[in-house]
Amino acid sequence: MRSTASVLHLDLDAFFASVEQRDKPSLRGRPVIVGGIGQRGVVSTCSYEARVHGVRSAMRMAEARARCPHAAFLSGRFDAYREASTLVMRRLREESPLVEPLSLDEAYVDLAAGADDDLSPDAVLERVETLRRDITEITEGLTASVGVASSKLMAKIASELRKPDGVFVVAPGTELALLEPMQVRAIPGVGPATAERLRRIGVGTVGELRERDEDELVRLLGSASGRSLARLARADDDRPVVAEREAKSISVEDTFPDDVTDRARLEGVVDTMARRVGGRLRSAGLSGRTVTLKIRYHDFETHTRSTTLAGPTDSPTLLAASAQGLLAATDLSGGLRLVGVGVSGLADWVQDDLFAEPEPDPDTQTADEPSAGPEPDATPALRSPDPSPAWSPGADVHHRDHGDGWVWGAGLGRVTVRFETRLTGPGPVHTFAADDDALTPGHTGPTRPRRPDELAAPIAAERSSDEGLGAGR
Repeated sequence: MRSTASVLHLDLDAFFASVEQRDKPSLRGRPVIVGGIGQRGVVSTCSYEARVHGVRSAMRMAEARARCPHAAFLSGRFDAYREASTLVMRRLREESPLVEPLSLDEAYVDLAAGADDDLSPDAVLERVETLRRDITEITEGLTASVGVASSKLMAKIASELRKPDGVFVVAPGTELALLEPMQVRAIPGVGPATAERLRRIGVGTVGELRERDEDELVRLLGSASGRSLARLARADDDRPVVAEREAKSISVEDTFPDDVTDRARLEGVVDTMARRVGGRLRSAGLSGRTVTLKIRYHDFETHTRSTTLAGPTDSPTLLAASAQGLLAATDLSGGLRLVGVGVSGLADWVQDDLFAEPEPDPDTQTADEPSAGPEPDATPALRSPDPSPAWSPGADVHHRDHGDGWVWGAGLGRVTVRFETRLTGPGPVHTFAADDDALTPGHTGPTRPRRPDELAAPIAAERSSDEGLGAGR
């Protein structure tokens, strides 16, 4: 640990859902759930209004609909999330040259990287508040929770303590007192299975964990997990903040709130992850040859399985099929606490398969007939899209006469659009034929003018944390 509180952890609150609420005024203050909307879809993240109904990340979308049927179910807009993330990460790099992104919505920052930085408690708090105000301004409404401490461990825990839209600074020397009464689940990486094992030996709090001998924890949890927990229970964490490096792979991974044994649920998660990685490859003009599945069991034992394709691809369908094949060979009897999908062997070209069938929209399914015109103040009962991805629920569209809006729902050859943007109030709803030539795919919505350099972002390997397929705070 350091002698100063100079490690900052920033986490954008309920990131994907917050971007959707920002850009869709009619959804502000209402439950919003983002993820795969097909029969095998899973929740990527949800707004705080949805969480009070028990919705959480990696939950099957069918269960989320049952728990919160009045929510808006959106398929997600990666370009909009990436644009917001780019602005935030650029602002963090103005604060320090040492910024370690963990995902689109989360990063560590070394506040001590500047030689002349004032690290007194008052100065640090002032910097943090200025930073949070700037982020809300440049993203036009998004909020962030921030923790500052003497280590990565304590900074991350601190940011959790003031969610959403808060700040917590852990004064050096107070780490153990803060940790002692916390449940062991407060330590990152401790899931239900590990917590249950610890409970069986009488350990429920971090203070009780700290009293246990390291050898006892090693016998109970294994060498790596036992030793790591023994250190973290003492707030012993000297990991440095590592600046972003050029990525050699693109990946998404997620730690589940509960160990998962349900193969169908994991298949849905892996499918969504692989297609998301494929989308990132395409948006970056890249392709890859090697598909890797990462799994972590309930006892923290971690394995990776890989398969190498005949040539580089950016096909979401091919990547999903490859990842599913790797999952099929995985033993799930003990439960998985983490799953990840990655693609490496990156290239800037694609080897086309001349014999491949056209790729269907992964979320296409038979839909009920949409409403001809819901009331403007109604909660959208979003439906499955027509085969065109442009009509996925939540997608941006533009109409020649009505202007910019977003897909409220689609099916049976029709598409219903609410015409509003982040710069307007809640707008009117109209239904059109899906092939109406006046209706075209839109963009991420009107915003303030950006400098050209503001929209250029490096491609980095993404760990989804709680956004991506995670909880999204």
